[in-house]
Amino acid sequence: MADKLWQGRFDQPTNRQVEDYTASIQTDGRLYRYDIEGSIAHCRMLGECKIISHDEASRIVENLGEILREIERGKFDLSPSSEDIHMAIEQRLIQKIGELGGKLHTARSRNDQICLDMRLYMRDVLTQCRSLLIELQKVLVSVAEENLGVIMPGYTHLQHAQPILLSHHLMAYCEMFRRDEERFEDCYRRTNVLPLGSAALAGTTFPIDMEWTAKYLHFPKVTSNSIDAVSDRDYLIEFNAASAILMMHISRMAEELILWSTTEFAFIDISDAFCTGSSIMPQKKNPDVPELMRGKTSRVYGNLMTLLTLTKALPLAYNRDLQEDKEPVFDTADTVISTVRLLARLLPEIRFNRERMLDMAGRGFTLATDLADYLVRKGVPFRKAHHVVGQIVQHCIQKNIELRDCSVEELKSFHKAFDADVYPYLEISSVVDQRTSSGGTATSRVREAIGRTRTELEAREMILKS
Repeated sequence: MADKLWQGRFDQPTNRQVEDYTASIQTDGRLYRYDIEGSIAHCRMLGECKIISHDEASRIVENLGEILREIERGKFDLSPSSEDIHMAIEQRLIQKIGELGGKLHTARSRNDQICLDMRLYMRDVLTQCRSLLIELQKVLVSVAEENLGVIMPGYTHLQHAQPILLSHHLMAYCEMFRRDEERFEDCYRRTNVLPLGSAALAGTTFPIDMEWTAKYLHFPKVTSNSIDAVSDRDYLIEFNAASAILMMHISRMAEELILWSTTEFAFIDISDAFCTGSSIMPQKKNPDVPELMRGKTSRVYGNLMTLLTLTKALPLAYNRDLQEDKEPVFDTADTVISTVRLLARLLPEIRFNRERMLDMAGRGFTLATDLADYLVRKGVPFRKAHHVVGQIVQHCIQKNIELRDCSVEELKSFHKAFDADVYPYLEISSVVDQRTSSGGTATSRVREAIGRTRTELEAREMILKS
């Protein structure tokens, strides 16, 4: 059993079961790069502030680099006896250079150390999520542009409502993902704050320079309160909340892909590369990828609730409970990154059944509102027009016909304002292109939205890369 770096106050060694129970190294081991990056920054700051000598700082930094290479070559012990990745690295440093390695932890606590590691990690995760979301939006824009003329039924209550462009429907998701990317951007701003220097909870008596460390690690600001700094997990909760909303949006799209691929809808065919078969039914082609996207959403929701419950009623400042924040965060990050990346690959591989979509767009009396609008343009109050068209729909149901099958004489029997000029209001492509209000489904409006979105995405991508 390895000696603990904190065991001076204790008479007995840690119980083996306690050691196994409290160890987090199998989870936080993935933070090794950030821990070493933070330790190098801290060490250089100690040297700059003459808390340790420049020679000592240089030697520590050199050996931290060697430890990084050991880990990446798989020649590093990540046993539970090391407790966590921070202690494992520090123990290895002391093994390599003796007592000098113990100077690294001067003016630092594991409390502010892990907070720094997580903020460094989250900066990378948030940047990757934003980049992937921008790429997903670019894919949606391309698919929308390729299918600009395709008309489909729009739905409310999962019932046929009004005809719309498929591209308009796809661009609705682009709007959702834009807001998701903006939420990650906002979260990044609150994440990008340096906590190192707060020590255990009260700061340190050593003459450290937090601003120097912040500049070295590219943090624009440092924390204002040391107690808050070591106990704050808001940015992790915020990341999980933003991820939950994102996964909700993806789940909605996944559900539609699943429905649209059924025999009943027959709107799309998902590439074989993104489907699986049945172990017993030879004919099956199952949309497993969208189903798993829908299913994985529940995990992200659960991770958010875990973090909220973990921090509920937790007294200031640091408590060991907070060790449990990493698994839900890591799981959410892995789930979101893999899901968004895969969705961006799946969408271009979907074949849309244009004829089927167009045929269904005209069924279910989807032109009823346009027929009412026709009467309104003839001077009929909308409520009266609504009632008249409702009667016409009932007539069509009884005769098993669609609105477009009615003759002018039939329509006149319901209201004298009907005339031969009604037919453009019963032609699907015509009524779609008449919806030119801002954000409407008219081809001209959707084309504008595609162009505007593409320009915005190029600008945001350039900013993110700068």
